[in-house]
Amino acid sequence: MQHTVSFTHEEKQSSVSVPTGTMLSDAAHLAGVEIGQPCGGQGRCGRCAVLVTDGNVRRRSTLRLSPADVEQGYALACQTVVEGDVLINVPPQEKIERRLTTDRVVAEVTIPADYDFDQHQSIHRVYLELTPPTMEDQTDDWARLQTALRTQANIPEVTCSLHFLQTLGKTLRDGEWQVTLVVDRDMEFPEKPVRLIEVFPGRVDDYSPLWGCAIDIGTTTVSLWLVDLVSGHVRAQVAEYNGQIARGEDVISRIIYSGKAGGEQEMRQLVLDTINELVETACKRVNAKPEDVMKATISGNSTMMHLLLGIPAGSIRLSPFITAVNHPPVMLAKEVGINIHHGGAVDCLPGVASYVGADITAGVLSSGLEHAEHVSLFIDVGTNGEMVLGNRDWLVTCACSAGPAFEGAGVVNGMRATQGAIEEVWINGETFEPTYRVIGGGKPKGICGSGLISLLAEAFLTGVIDKAGNVNLMAGNSRVREGAHGGEYVLAWGAESESGEDIVLTRVDIDNLLRAKAAIYAGFSILADTVGVPLEMADRVLVGGSFGKYINVEKAVQIGLLPDMEWSRFEFLGNTSVKGAYAALLDWRMRDRITEIAKRMTYIELSADNSFYDAFTSALFLPHTDMNKFPSVAAALER
Repeated sequence: MQHTVSFTHEEKQSSVSVPTGTMLSDAAHLAGVEIGQPCGGQGRCGRCAVLVTDGNVRRRSTLRLSPADVEQGYALACQTVVEGDVLINVPPQEKIERRLTTDRVVAEVTIPADYDFDQHQSIHRVYLELTPPTMEDQTDDWARLQTALRTQANIPEVTCSLHFLQTLGKTLRDGEWQVTLVVDRDMEFPEKPVRLIEVFPGRVDDYSPLWGCAIDIGTTTVSLWLVDLVSGHVRAQVAEYNGQIARGEDVISRIIYSGKAGGEQEMRQLVLDTINELVETACKRVNAKPEDVMKATISGNSTMMHLLLGIPAGSIRLSPFITAVNHPPVMLAKEVGINIHHGGAVDCLPGVASYVGADITAGVLSSGLEHAEHVSLFIDVGTNGEMVLGNRDWLVTCACSAGPAFEGAGVVNGMRATQGAIEEVWINGETFEPTYRVIGGGKPKGICGSGLISLLAEAFLTGVIDKAGNVNLMAGNSRVREGAHGGEYVLAWGAESESGEDIVLTRVDIDNLLRAKAAIYAGFSILADTVGVPLEMADRVLVGGSFGKYINVEKAVQIGLLPDMEWSRFEFLGNTSVKGAYAALLDWRMRDRITEIAKRMTYIELSADNSFYDAFTSALFLPHTDMNKFPSVAAALER
């Protein structure tokens, strides 16, 4: 039977007719109503809760909903099916209020000292002066162009698109047989045919910009650098949250969602929309057009690459955890769907395995780890904890599923690092009273990743929680109480918060954070044990990823997220993935080195390593079961 589902959302109303058994989330999608599903529609996060004000539905799961919630009529949109005409009220959805693209400052980027556009860049301009046809010389336009390329540019063999041929004749005549070509050469194998991308009438200034872009598709954020390939300068840097977040905040959730009917195409379109918006924004800043961009180099983890290209990603999460492709071939922008020049090259950088992708190979390049004389540890902290241990002679790598807890997901009052998020916390050890800093000032809405690390460390050191994460309910303080999810600590009273409700850290939150930090610590511990190199022998700890820039080293060590070392040995490098993509875009030698890095890496599958579970279990405490590994924390507790 068909039923009418009516939605009220942000003072707007819309309706859709669906058959019995349709999921509320699917009905909302058909009605054009956006309901976030950060867990990919698995019913784990509870953030797709809606209010059923009238009609019949069947709840498959009420996880994250209290009995009182269900009695009021709340239901999880991803776990509730339609069984009659229903009226649904959709609460305000979490919004990203601080757009990352608003910052117009271009960070300082070091151009390689020996960069030579003519020698190291694959995209070039070629100026030609052709002999006009006559009644005596009726050579066709294409053959005439090929002859000029051989005699004037020493290019013996070329290929082109149909579009190029369609525009060639008019352009030759508009330029009175003087034209400028944009060509793509394989600098490593010059004997390969040169690809003709575009033809312009007349002569184009040799020093005018020739645009390319470096893109990092992060699970949370997509970053894009617009680069003048002639000078090597980065002219615009933009970033935005990955549109796929609405369908899953971690890669596993997104893989699961992409396996649903229509999910694969939806996930692909969401990230393409994000990238294309960034291309347009960056081009506007330099008075260029998206079609002026002739090349894109892309880094990202293996799942992001598969979802971008519309390649089924299901095998990544299923044993034996195999990707469809680690080294994608260079493709045309038109077939990928990126709105740069339709004939522009899209180069997806090579990865290593299912959970160690191009973001890590690019990061190893930009961090300098591949040339390190002494052993160094490279960590990319995010929803996946990817890490590499090694030096110029050897590289060993692994990845662990840290989950999105440090991104604010899976935490009752967690949120992304946007306006209103608590980003730093201090607790008075005598009174348990907190002070905190809020992004943008004003009343807090929730707690972001850096705030959660800070809060967890402060709660541990002051005795709010013990090393197992148990809340001290005997403290005799109103901040510590029994809540719906067990013991909890009140960070901000309702009168202080924007929502009017208390902002708390619950026992469930603590467990999620402990699992996340334990997975990361266990990962690099296993790497060190596998190669027989004590972790303390690491000369440097290189922390990549945008999230890494906001980590307080002292607090991260105190909870056991990072190893206990002198602070001077930690280097926070920011987005090493986009930096590596930039290097590969600019110089074919750097691109070749990333391929070599991928080949050199020895990948360890932690799910097949029996010792990982033991290391993980040992790290599930604050900061660890073995306090000898954390002497500075032991000293802080003593003080």
